[in-house]
Amino acid sequence: MKLLDLVHPDSIIAELESTERNGVIRELVQVLGDVKLIDPESIDGIVRSIVTRERTRGTTGFGKGVAVPHAKVEGLKRIATAVGRSTAGVDFTSLDGRPVHIVFLIISPDDQPEEHLRAMDLIFRHLQQEKFRKFLRQSDQPEKVYDLLKEADEQTLVA
Repeated sequence: MKLLDLVHPDSIIAELESTERNGVIRELVQVLGDVKLIDPESIDGIVRSIVTRERTRGTTGFGKGVAVPHAKVEGLKRIATAVGRSTAGVDFTSLDGRPVHIVFLIISPDDQPEEHLRAMDLIFRHLQQEKFRKFLRQSDQPEKVYDLLKEADEQTLVA
């Protein structure tokens, strides 16, 4: 599994409009619906599911300016991931108390828990790399983010 197996080029938002967590989640789920990676009718339910998970099971803002909100969704055929970047930063109640600048939102089929874990592990592994996070924060166009993900897949940024 590679990052480009998870992220469609049109599911990247180089500058998120929302300035708060729930709005960012909605924006990223919406882009997945817009590019038909999820059923547009399911957007509200998925947003509710992710926001509820954030409230009840703890933040997905794991620090270092990154958050990975996620949910398992019934009836989904394959993993759908959106990437968003916020120059200003968003309060995700992160573990380190700092604002989040990069968000990877992952929606997985509920009947494929091992694929969900593989996707989470892949994304976390890359996000642990300071160089990868730094370049993501500097990528001000969807094409630049996509190229960075491609480079990371080719192992040029992740040691």
